[in-house]
Amino acid sequence: MSHLTIIFIVLTTAAITAVIASFLTSRKMRGKVAYMLDALEDKELNFRFDEKRLRGRKFNRTLNRLRNIFDKERHEIIEQEKYFGLMLDHVKTGIAVIEEDGRVTYSNNTALSLLGIATFGHIRQLRAVSDSLYGAFHTIADGSEERASYYNESGKMTISLTASEATIGKEKVRIIAFNDISSEIAENEQQSWSKLIRVLTHEIMNTITPIASLSETLLNFEGVNTDVKNGLSTISQSSKGLIKFVESYRNLTRVAPPVKRAFYLRELAERVIGLTREQAVMSGATCTYEEKSEDIILYADEGQITQILINLIRNAVQAEARTIVISAQITASEQTVINVYNNGTPISRESQDEIFVPFFTTKQEGTGIGLSLSRQIMRLHNGTLVLTRSDDKGTIFTLTFK
Repeated sequence: MSHLTIIFIVLTTAAITAVIASFLTSRKMRGKVAYMLDALEDKELNFRFDEKRLRGRKFNRTLNRLRNIFDKERHEIIEQEKYFGLMLDHVKTGIAVIEEDGRVTYSNNTALSLLGIATFGHIRQLRAVSDSLYGAFHTIADGSEERASYYNESGKMTISLTASEATIGKEKVRIIAFNDISSEIAENEQQSWSKLIRVLTHEIMNTITPIASLSETLLNFEGVNTDVKNGLSTISQSSKGLIKFVESYRNLTRVAPPVKRAFYLRELAERVIGLTREQAVMSGATCTYEEKSEDIILYADEGQITQILINLIRNAVQAEARTIVISAQITASEQTVINVYNNGTPISRESQDEIFVPFFTTKQEGTGIGLSLSRQIMRLHNGTLVLTRSDDKGTIFTLTFK
């Protein structure tokens, strides 16, 4: 065999070997790339290619670098989601993302708090809260606005809802934002009632005062027979009673601005219990105070808050309560909350919506201004007074100081 033949055989063998090695290496590389793409598609980044062996080290290093880039991006996205989630949990607007079948894919803490539920997985859960609430979430469309009223542990709530549609991935969703507008509605109602009361009391006083004065003057005339005197006396007494009645309603429109100072709530509660003890004992009721947070200090008008608590205790006694409990605590949001509980006759569902309306009363001799005046006082303190519950388990009025 000649030298040229040997050289040719060697070169041919080397070339074939190189081609085979190149093919095998290329196939192995394609396999690695396919494996990595499958893993990334499944969001699985728990892999790493060997960089210790000389063969394929550079290629493996490149694949690992790509894997690290994806991992870094994923962690940044997760951190952003946490950041935006925390941000949404601190806004005062409830936000819920709802799919076409009613499933809730996201809801912030404010949404859960406003709806009075612990978790929110599907809008059908809202049927247990209120049919009108479920209806509002079910029917609200893109760009529209709805209102819904319902009761939760904080009392009667009214929320305003708006919706916008979006596509996340392949799913069409509605992003519903809702806010508590109860205080705004109550404020508007209070202003309307105040204007009405001012007009009515002004007109009534202008009419009744001359009648009372004239009848009183005619009673002093000599020669007036007995029947006429009796009639004039009746007119005079009725006029004076009506004037006194109207004056009581004027209090709603001219509540003095609170003179605030700091005081221990326990001392005020004990004083209120002392002031109402005689009436409570005569009715067979006991009144106690429970402080769930230590040494609560309230910054408010002591006299006005005393007036509210006395009114609530007297209402409880008139409802034939045997147990009355004033309890107070400071919430995680630094609000002071006072609950006044009694186990008397519950307020009917029909009356619960009306008890804070001026002139409304369920008592034969009531004036219908006690709770209205109390709520007005709380509003001047930038707080709220609501009926939290009234059923067979008891009645609770809640004062919240923000």
